[in-house]
Amino acid sequence: MKVLITGGAGYIGSTITSALTDSGHLPIVLDSLVTGALAFTRVHPFYHGDIADFAVLQKIVLEHPDIDAVIHCAARIVVPESVSEPYVYYTENVSKSLELFWNLERLGIHRIVFSSSASIYDASDSFLVTEDSPLKPSSPYARTKYMMEMILEDMCAATRLRGLALRYFNPIGADPLLRSGVHVKAPSHVLGKLVDVAAGKLPEFLITGTNWATRDGTGIRDFIHVWDLAMAHVKAVEQFDVALTKATSSYGAVNLGTGEGVTVCELLRAFERVWGSEIKKRETAPRPGDVAGAYANADRALDWLGWKSERSLENGIFTALEWAKRRQLVLGYP
Repeated sequence: MKVLITGGAGYIGSTITSALTDSGHLPIVLDSLVTGALAFTRVHPFYHGDIADFAVLQKIVLEHPDIDAVIHCAARIVVPESVSEPYVYYTENVSKSLELFWNLERLGIHRIVFSSSASIYDASDSFLVTEDSPLKPSSPYARTKYMMEMILEDMCAATRLRGLALRYFNPIGADPLLRSGVHVKAPSHVLGKLVDVAAGKLPEFLITGTNWATRDGTGIRDFIHVWDLAMAHVKAVEQFDVALTKATSSYGAVNLGTGEGVTVCELLRAFERVWGSEIKKRETAPRPGDVAGAYANADRALDWLGWKSERSLENGIFTALEWAKRRQLVLGYP
């Protein structure tokens, strides 16, 4: 299959391109490189451009008329930044996705796998959420993902488009072959910060919030290995038509997680075990947009896609640390 990946030069997008290649498919990358890494585009057909640019999409389709599906990963993703820059997030994530979906319809590409987020769920007393759990996004970033889902669902109902929204929980780790990993110089996610503290790039790890209603007071997350996440996208394009048959609709949503909740303190202890020593840490207040968290019921992913997570939390930590040793060689910066 030929698969167009928007945002294919990013952390998750680049891992998906490797997973597709390893599975015998041809990924085609579209990325503006505003946040993506050029180094991740050197192996696959690459188009430098904006997802809302019809001319770029038209060029891609003319040169690859046999594209089977689109995986839409391109988005701004930093929650605190979305709080301070909502205009940027609604423009980049919502407005441009609307144009992308409309232009794909015009160009005759109808299968869309959308990178959504578990951050759209409402708080749950048990922290476990299914795809049918109430939705209540609590940050501008999360609301953009919610709106993108609604737009795609409405367009699937009114046009020839068909969509699968994959609701990510918390990706960690790196490609097991270390072809890609976290590429931003100052990662905002929890494991990236732990790695930076261990590497001496940050003086300490901040535990942001210790009064959540969890078993130890710190936030709870479902940490899914990025390679497992990437393989779920391979399954999504391979099983796309089957999945929508089970959805009994032109659109459906699927959780991608391990089905297990891990608190920040539990992650911290696991990191110190893999790293081999303690790191300096300090408790502090939650960041703007932070929530207690949730973890996935992933039964639908197994039923619709034939997918379940396989890699451990410790392996995610190990590959993140190994990637940190290699990233300067791949990217040209530490």
